[in-house]
Amino acid sequence: MQPVTVLAPAKLTLSLRVTGLRPDGYHLLDAEMVTVDLADVITFESGANVLPPDDLVSRALRAVGRDARVGVDKRIPVGAGLGGGSADAAAVLRWAGCDDLALAAQIGADVPFCLVGGRARVSGVGEVVEPLAFEERVFTLLTPPFGVSTADVYRAWDRMSGPARGGGPEITPAGDGANDLEPAALMVEPRLAEWRDRLGDASGRAPVLAGSGSTWFVEGELPGDGRRVVRTVRMDGIR
Repeated sequence: MQPVTVLAPAKLTLSLRVTGLRPDGYHLLDAEMVTVDLADVITFESGANVLPPDDLVSRALRAVGRDARVGVDKRIPVGAGLGGGSADAAAVLRWAGCDDLALAAQIGADVPFCLVGGRARVSGVGEVVEPLAFEERVFTLLTPPFGVSTADVYRAWDRMSGPARGGGPEITPAGDGANDLEPAALMVEPRLAEWRDRLGDASGRAPVLAGSGSTWFVEGELPGDGRRVVRTVRMDGIR
């Protein structure tokens, strides 16, 4: 097999509502996500996979019954709420010619959106992806030098909000902004507040947490001082 290179673009969660909790413990969401031009680069070559078995790339390879020596040039920060691991897994599925969203959801909650990409409304536990009309938008990201555990944030959200199992209408979101998870993430990692305020002071806008964190973002182009400017992209031509 000749080496093949595939891009794995990050996702940015523009809004996120937690709408319920299934009996199996998975949270139900209603979110708007977009693909941005920050991407890992995945290379597939002949040989055996040497990544850890619990890595999302390894799980994706097993899911499609393929094997390869995989190189991952990480450009999406780890633990930043930008779906880096899910993007890598989705790149494996695209390489293997697989567009099965149900299979993607078994690998990880964000993998279905990363496989479809573009702009979409995402619901269920991430397996329902409804494409939306593409919009050209620019965002400025600020990612702290630390990550946040998604599992810890959801556990904190459960303690703060007491969601009803099964997604009943009586559920009350914990947040007042675009992302219900912000208060829980700040409880898990109080240092996030410093980075939120840093971006807020620089932009004059109220930053939004990306997913469960740790990245904060605002709309507009504000480069400098550790900030990264990204643009929304279509998935057409992403290989």
